[in-house]
Order: sequence, then structure tokens, then C-alpha cells
Amino acid sequence: MMHSVFATLCRGSESIEQLMTGVAQLLPMLDVIPNAAIFIKDTQARYLLANRTLVQRCGLKQLQPLLGKTSAEVFPAQLGPGYTEQDRRVLEEGYVLEDQLELHLYGTRERGWCLTHKWPLYNHKGAIIGLAGISVDLQTASETHPAYQRLAAVDAHIRAHFNRRVTLSELTRIAGISVAQLERYCKRVFHLTPRQMIQKVRLEHAHRLLHTDMPITEVALQCGYTDHSAFTRQFKASTGFTPRQYREA
Repeated sequence: MMHSVFATLCRGSESIEQLMTGVAQLLPMLDVIPNAAIFIKDTQARYLLANRTLVQRCGLKQLQPLLGKTSAEVFPAQLGPGYTEQDRRVLEEGYVLEDQLELHLYGTRERGWCLTHKWPLYNHKGAIIGLAGISVDLQTASETHPAYQRLAAVDAHIRAHFNRRVTLSELTRIAGISVAQLERYCKRVFHLTPRQMIQKVRLEHAHRLLHTDMPITEVALQCGYTDHSAFTRQFKASTGFTPRQYREA
């Protein structure tokens, strides 16, 4: 929905400045969304607009000091450069980022999981003039959902066996439902797909192991990755760092 709003505003815009004139009217509405960081950036990945939630999570009291800066300049070194690298890809390649599970700052300034979306913004000539994005905090499980007990068993199974390949077929057997139902119910209860649930548990374990002296290849195996490069790619996508860079930082 947020993407369609920005896309509609973009259609008649020749420049990012013209777009911002229209979007500025939405800021009071965006400011009241407490669990989502919403932003627009220019072609240099610099903030042009951010809602109050994002401003506060950058450790600021007002929007103005954030404007004109990149994520790498305002977020902690373990997070900011990765966000800016994402931005460059969106701006240079027209890449659309959807449902990216990654670490972000929560209201307490502690790290927490979120789902991030980023879209390139085009003018009426088809040229990229900036990007829009939203990072939504991962909510707690909905225990009132009728399928919660079945899915809690799925979650427990993932946490017990994440260090090996976990298939959708074994998860559907545990839950006693179809693949389509499993996908749908997991999104409603845990706000993640089954694959994202597996990924989250593996990455959380990897974070803990990288604070030890265990070799990174062994960390990958302990977290269920038989392919070291796949582990590195997924870890960097969620944190902005390779496992080696994270350990050194």
C-alpha cells in the first residue's frame, strides 16, 4: 500500500523536489506509526524525509539533523553501511527489496528484527529520482489465532533442528495442514514465512557463535548451512556485514 501511494505521487513528478512537495503532506500521518521506520532518499542515498519513529531511532529529537545524511552516517557502524549498500543497489539497478529480514533499531535503541521493503522512485520519463522504504518491526506471535498451537509445534521443531535441512513437508506433517495453509498461517501468527522462521533462528544462533573463537566455516555448519557462501550472503543481507567483518567489528 505504501509503495502504491509513493508511486501515484511520482507519476506527475519531474524531479524528487517536486515529489517531496506532495509527500510532505503525508508526514503527519506517517509520524503516528510507532512500529515502522518510513523514509524517502535522493539518488545519493541521502534522507529527504523520515517519520518520527525513524528520527527517534537514529538518536535524534528532530528531523532536520537527519536530512542530507546517509544511513551509514547516522546508524551504528554494525548496521548503517549495510543499509546504504542496499540503497545503492536500489538506486543504481532499480532493484526492489521486499520482505527482507534484517536487524534494525527498536525504540529502546536495541537491535531487533524487522522486515524491510525498498522501492526505486521514477519520474514520468522513467528515470530513477530516489527511493522510498519502510522497515516494519517484527511483531510478537499472535497467540489468539486458532492455529497457534499447531504452529507453536512447528516453531519448536525449527528451533530444535535448525542445524540441518528443514523441509516444508516435515513442517506440514507436524502442523497437519497443507503447504499453502502453513505459509498463510505462519504469516498471520509469526508474521514470517516458514523459510524466514528458519532463517531467523539460524542467524540468531550465528550471532551468538560469532562471539566465540569458533571458525566461521564451523559456525556455518552449526547453523545449518552446508554452503559457506550462502551463509555469508544471508548473514550480510540481514546485518550489512559478512560474518568475518561482524566478528572483527
